[in-house]
Amino acid sequence: MKDLTKGDEATTLITFALPMLLGNVFQQFYNMVDSFVVGRFVGTNALAAVGVAFPVIFLLVALIMGITMGSSVLISQFFGARDRERLASTISTSYIFLFGAGIFMSVIGFFSVPFILNILAVPREIYAEARSYMSIILGGMLITFGYNGVSAMLRGVGDSKTPLYLLVAASLMNVVLDLVFVIVFHWGVAGAAWATLISQAFSFITAMVIFNRTESHMKVELKKLSWNKEIFGSMIKIGLPTGIQQTLVSLGMMMLTRIVNEFGPATMAAYTAAARIDSFASMPAMNLSQALMTFTGQNMGAGKTERVKKGHRAAIIMNIVISLSITLLVTLAGHWLIGIFTTDGAVIDIGARYLLIVGFFYIIFGTMFINNGVMRGAGDVFIPMISSLLALWIVRIPCALLFTKVFGMGSDGIWWSIPAGWFVGFVFTTWYYRTGKWKTKVLVRRPPLADEIE
Repeated sequence: MKDLTKGDEATTLITFALPMLLGNVFQQFYNMVDSFVVGRFVGTNALAAVGVAFPVIFLLVALIMGITMGSSVLISQFFGARDRERLASTISTSYIFLFGAGIFMSVIGFFSVPFILNILAVPREIYAEARSYMSIILGGMLITFGYNGVSAMLRGVGDSKTPLYLLVAASLMNVVLDLVFVIVFHWGVAGAAWATLISQAFSFITAMVIFNRTESHMKVELKKLSWNKEIFGSMIKIGLPTGIQQTLVSLGMMMLTRIVNEFGPATMAAYTAAARIDSFASMPAMNLSQALMTFTGQNMGAGKTERVKKGHRAAIIMNIVISLSITLLVTLAGHWLIGIFTTDGAVIDIGARYLLIVGFFYIIFGTMFINNGVMRGAGDVFIPMISSLLALWIVRIPCALLFTKVFGMGSDGIWWSIPAGWFVGFVFTTWYYRTGKWKTKVLVRRPPLADEIE
């Protein structure tokens, strides 16, 4: 556990965010391995089939994991307030929720695959492979929920290193299993799906074993697990808007995928490859946002509002430096980066064009996410939801349709709609942060004479 209410703000954020960033590098790495192995050793259609699955997976995970983020905010605030009893109760309630929701979503996800593929208008030539991949991944939602939920709760108490170790283990295992299942056993996209699921299961089970052999706050004792209705209500209050936001984002991504699908397998494969690079490029900002969320939660719980403002300024400066470096890389080396996934010249050209257009706008994307991190940490979760609604549904999707169908810009129209949405979200969240209204939303305050958590 790490107390984020002390020390230099920039140093505290960096030391907390760095393991998260490294962890997400490995997270994206094993997603990229799936795409790389499938694209290189199975073909363009298989790469497109894997790409179809990701917004769908995100949709089914979004609402539940949003509520889990609510538990992470509560955990960080209770930790900052030194409230042992409610900290333990939040962790217990979160475990029960994750288990029940995981089983429910595994069943729903598995049986909804044909319906989802039809909605997405998936071309016939990739339908079978997309169905195979999605059925395996969605049927294992219980594992995915547990794996991500435990990591979110650990970050709430300031532990960003254990999630890193879990991700490293999962990533390395996924690489080995991908190569064996796809290249040696010739299981195709199904092999990539099983590699991902088995790797996540291994790390999740390992985490449970470690927790139960230590005095960790995350220790699971089935007889002592209890459901706290009041705590769950607070989790819903904080997490539901975030879950709705993530659901809106995933639905928007599915809509964007449907528009992409109309341009055929080459554009679909290019979008899949470019999105993998884009995920890497956006990770620093997203991890700064997550770190700032926990930083804000602990410091608001401890009554240190001015420290939150200093943390926000430090995060903005870090984002500018990092984003400029990433922009330089993706705009100059776009063809080479897309070429990692495929040797198809048409796919490489389309994907490089995506990176050239989107790459210049990572600074405003990062600022938007950092603003949202402060608001979520303070418990002001409706503003990030409204921001996503504006950026995605009011701007990005209409612009994608307008640019492609009215202005005849082709796939470029889809790519230009992405920074258009980011810009609106950036303006809105920056304005709201400066109003200072987020400072009034914190749910927990530290008692003046509270004992320290050891």
